[in-house]
Amino acid sequence: MTRRYPAKAGEERGLRVPLIALLPGDGIGPEVVAEARRVLDALALDLTFEEAPVGGAAYTQLGQPLPPSTLDLAKRSDAILFGSVGDPQFDGLERRLRPEAAILGLRRELGLFANLRPATLMPGLEDASPLKPEIAGAIDLLIVRESNGDIYFGEKGHRTGLDGLREGFDLMKYDESEVTRIARVGFETARRRRKKLCSIDKANVLETSQLWRDVVTEVSEDYTDVDLTHMYVDNAAMQMVRDPGQFDVIVTGNMFGDILSDQASMCAGSIGMLPSATLSAWRSTLGLYEPIHGSAPDIAGQGKANPCATILSAAMMLRHSLGMEEPAQRIEAAVAKAIKGGARTADLGGNLSTTGMTDAILAGL
Repeated sequence: MTRRYPAKAGEERGLRVPLIALLPGDGIGPEVVAEARRVLDALALDLTFEEAPVGGAAYTQLGQPLPPSTLDLAKRSDAILFGSVGDPQFDGLERRLRPEAAILGLRRELGLFANLRPATLMPGLEDASPLKPEIAGAIDLLIVRESNGDIYFGEKGHRTGLDGLREGFDLMKYDESEVTRIARVGFETARRRRKKLCSIDKANVLETSQLWRDVVTEVSEDYTDVDLTHMYVDNAAMQMVRDPGQFDVIVTGNMFGDILSDQASMCAGSIGMLPSATLSAWRSTLGLYEPIHGSAPDIAGQGKANPCATILSAAMMLRHSLGMEEPAQRIEAAVAKAIKGGARTADLGGNLSTTGMTDAILAGL
């Protein structure tokens, strides 16, 4: 069942107070979401929070990874702050009951199609990147990943082939309307940055990617002020290591975006540093905000998780869904200050605990 937190002052005065759905999930999800909540509370904003189970935690409690009560809360909320889902103990379940079905279900039901994943090397983390400092220091890119289609949502299953061998299959597909809407997000995002958009595909071997490239090129006619380039995904993976500073905004499909954003996170120091926002076609201001890292069940409950990605996701939530730019910038500045001052969790080569890292960030507020 959902848990509702006490009303804020604005609600007591009868004003409309934004509702934030807290979906901590599995593994380290509850730990990092709790730390993000600490930072939001420190800002003393008029926000109301309701918490509900999702993923493996929801399956354990209610027999399904995305219970109707959790989906209802997500639909009623102004924004969703999400932790992580997944645990090997559930791998034997049929796919619709596994924890990962929850995030796919939320994307499908809420039309969450545009996933924004910024990657920037914060000053002070040069030694945490496997790249040379002068190369890593140039990282300042944003990946716009389509997140409501592609191979993750296509037809899938198992069958027996003509030779009697077992086969697994997953259908990759996009239609032109899906490509058009994510391309426009990419172009609009590039317009607000350095006006460079790189569309990444595999058009030399995939018909889905050829359609992607054709449609993105057609949409570019409405954005003549943005410099559009195309790149195959294998070359993009290489270029992100060789010269990541060449990228401004990247727009790509679901699977390629998933892989490349994880690569970008390590180039920038750690997967524990990268936030994300997934915006909705269902309601323009609704978004789901989460760290790009997984549930890390091997360190759950040990106080080792890096909360920065979730805290920075909360900043993105304030900016994109609630229109609160000033407190969003305060959070980002506080994280940067803590990092520059030497605050490090284990993934960054330090020894601060999860709460200790948040303490350092709170000191910057």
